[in-house]
Amino acid sequence: MARRDSSPDFVEAIARGLDVIRAFGPRRPVMTLAAVAAAAGLPRPTARRILLTLEELGYVRAADGGFELTPRVLDLGMSYVLSRGLWEIARPHLEQLVARTHESSSVAQLDGSDIVYVARVAVPKIVTLAVTIGTRFPALQTSLGKVLLAALPPGEAERILAEPTRSGITARWQPGADERAAALREVRARGWALTDEQLAPGIRSVAAPLRDGDGRVIAALDVTVHAAETPIEVLTGEYLPLLLQTEGAISADWAACQAAPQVVKPGGRRVAAERTS
Repeated sequence: MARRDSSPDFVEAIARGLDVIRAFGPRRPVMTLAAVAAAAGLPRPTARRILLTLEELGYVRAADGGFELTPRVLDLGMSYVLSRGLWEIARPHLEQLVARTHESSSVAQLDGSDIVYVARVAVPKIVTLAVTIGTRFPALQTSLGKVLLAALPPGEAERILAEPTRSGITARWQPGADERAAALREVRARGWALTDEQLAPGIRSVAAPLRDGDGRVIAALDVTVHAAETPIEVLTGEYLPLLLQTEGAISADWAACQAAPQVVKPGGRRVAAERTS
C-alpha cells in the first residue's frame, strides 16, 4: 500500500509507483485497474495515471483487459545484482558446481524475513516452486535463509523473523521461538545449514555462507535437490564438500575484488584496475 512519511524528503509519487509494481504478485500476472488499485491501496484515478506512466516507460503493458509487467522490470533488480558484482564473481563457480553435482545452485541475500535470489545456475527438473533471480522465499525455511539468519546476533534474527514475509508463500515448517533458536544455534555451530522439505514438499537443500575479506557474511550459496531423487546422505556426504569448496573460492574472489584498486569507467561504472607487469 502507498506509504505516508513525515519527512520533507519523502517522494510519495515514487512510493506509489513501487506499490503498483509490487501489486503484481504470484499467480497475478495480469490485473485489472480495479485490482491494482485495491492491491496498492490507491484511488483508481491515481492507479491509472501510474500504470499509464509505467506503460510509457516500458515497465507495464496492456493485456487481456488489464495490465501486466514487462521483462524490463527485471532491470530494476539486476541493477542491484550487477552493482554488487556478485553475479560476475559467482557465476563461473556456480557453473562448475552444477557441472559436478548435476543439481541447481543459487546465491541469495536477506531482505527482511525473506531471502531474495541474486544469482542462479539451474538444471531442468520439475520442482514444487520455481526459482529465478529475484524470487523471494521465507528465510527460516530455506537453507540459504538459515545461514544468513545464523550470521546475525540472536536478538536481531528474532526481530527480523517477526516481520511478515512478502513472498506470498506459507511454508510447511512453522517453529516456535525455542525451536527457531535451536535450529540457528546448530547452523552457527557447524557452519552450514540443511533444509529438508521445510519450505515445500520435495525441496531439499544445503547451504553455506559467502564472506567478504573481513569475514562478514554477505550472502549464502546452496545446492538444491529433489527429495525423491537425492537422499540426505548424498546431499551432505557428496555435495556438501563440493559446496564448501565453491563457497571458499567465491569468498576468496570476492575478497580479492574488494582489495583491488578501483577505477571509474565512462558511465560511472567502477571496475578493478588492470594489473601491469
